[in-house]
Amino acid sequence: MARVASNPLSLPRFRPYFQASDSTHLFKSPSLSQNRTRKFQAIACQTNPIPTDKEKVPAELDSVKDSISEATTSSDGGGFSEFPNKNLNRRVAVGSTLAAVGLFLSSRLDLGVSLKDLSAAAVPYEEALSNGKPTVVEFYADWCEVCRELAPDIYKVEQQYRDRVNFVMLNVDNTKWEQELDEFGVEGIPHFAFLDKEGNEEGNVVGRLPRKYFLENVDALARGEASVPHAREVGQYSSAESRRVHQVVDPRSHV
Repeated sequence: MARVASNPLSLPRFRPYFQASDSTHLFKSPSLSQNRTRKFQAIACQTNPIPTDKEKVPAELDSVKDSISEATTSSDGGGFSEFPNKNLNRRVAVGSTLAAVGLFLSSRLDLGVSLKDLSAAAVPYEEALSNGKPTVVEFYADWCEVCRELAPDIYKVEQQYRDRVNFVMLNVDNTKWEQELDEFGVEGIPHFAFLDKEGNEEGNVVGRLPRKYFLENVDALARGEASVPHAREVGQYSSAESRRVHQVVDPRSHV
């Protein structure tokens, strides 16, 4: 019985691939295998991946929209408008400013009382000396700042006593009153001369002084007092010498 001999030319057997893999696994470092396992687990367990730049933009826009929506809702619930009306605010500011300016001017200028208003209502000098009433003579000029400043106060006193006292206005720029300027010794304006009903001077007040000085003197004239409480008072005034530059020849005018 013949014995079958092994074939020396037969191909060698190859080990299965899974066996090679297993043999390779045997030579790996435990630490390397553990690290790779942890990395795989970290990726597998990450439920909220970090968004990219393109993904961040829509999320931020959604957040801004939600904030605006909440602000609008709270604004509506509180009774305030979302955006203030700029035109309305501007109108309110302008109206308040105009009201404040109007109040200031009305208190300082008494609704625009001027020297021309006082001179237009003044009694002529010749008439004042002959009607049997006491008289207040004011020497003034249109360029006199103190005269213009005191005009509202003078107007108020005139309105109170005009039925009992004559109020005369003499413009120092009018050469017609040169004699009166010398007679009353006018060196500064405004110059107020207080005359009794016979035309005799009881005293004078010159320049810017408290309103009560003028008021108390006029009241004394109206009551027929023999003298006025402020007979010689001088405050800040404009020099009458400036009239030489502004002189006007108008003998027909009493101012």
